[in-house]
Amino acid sequence: MLQLLTPTGWTDYELIDSGDFEKLERFGKYITIRPEPQALWDKTLSKSDWEKQAHVRFVPKSSSSGEWKKLKEMPDQWKITYSFLGNSPWKKNENAQISFRLGLTSFKHVGVFPEQAVNWEYIHNSFSTMKTIKPKFLNLFAYTGGASLAAKAAGADVTHVDSIKQVVSWAKENMDISELDNIRWVVEDAMKFVKREVKRGNKYNGIILDPPAFGHGPNGEKWKLEDNINEMIKGVLDLLDEQEHFLILNAYSLGFSSIIIENLLKQKAGKHLETGELFLASKVSNKLPLGVFGRFRNF
Repeated sequence: MLQLLTPTGWTDYELIDSGDFEKLERFGKYITIRPEPQALWDKTLSKSDWEKQAHVRFVPKSSSSGEWKKLKEMPDQWKITYSFLGNSPWKKNENAQISFRLGLTSFKHVGVFPEQAVNWEYIHNSFSTMKTIKPKFLNLFAYTGGASLAAKAAGADVTHVDSIKQVVSWAKENMDISELDNIRWVVEDAMKFVKREVKRGNKYNGIILDPPAFGHGPNGEKWKLEDNINEMIKGVLDLLDEQEHFLILNAYSLGFSSIIIENLLKQKAGKHLETGELFLASKVSNKLPLGVFGRFRNF
């Protein structure tokens, strides 16, 4: 059954409004205006309401970069916290929190994708209920590490893989301010890492991959979602522990259907497969779609 999922545990984030290819969001104490290609509808609030509330607006200069225009005084970096819901019978760290250092980057991101809290909850819940004493977790295309932190907070042995050194350093900061430790950091092309792990015979109890539509590895390796995802999934499925495992595939790419994810995963997942869309519900009414997902677990 197709599911529509949105996070419900945030206090340090809210989508206030969206429309006219923009979104108005609160991260902690600060409110941003950023481009959003899927917000095709009209804004609910007026232009003056947006500008009255916002501290900063991102102004694109090209398809991949731009600059921030501050409308009110605010720092270039600040912190927010996410608290796990605690509505499941978790055995470890029931009220765990994770923290993020946010920043105004030249590519419109601030360091967290709030809709991914749905996946963080699934990861934390899964590891907290596994029988495996020290489960292993692999985070591919790991960005600033929200999924890595969720797994570590639940007691997993975490490997975090991303091709951009600066982003991995950012994830380390998030680990430190979350008062966690001992995450394994790998700066490498995700496909190369998976192929090497398969050859080594390594296995993981949980894996998440959130691949971009386009990307490059540290040595210029090219990634294109529709060209590479099938090969990637075949390798990732070989890395799952036979006794206890879960897998999450998340994709944010315009036009990428959850049916594609179903076809990629259904042979391994069988009746346990869940697919659907992630979205953020705005304070005023609209729902903003932010990617499709597939997930399954065998315990």
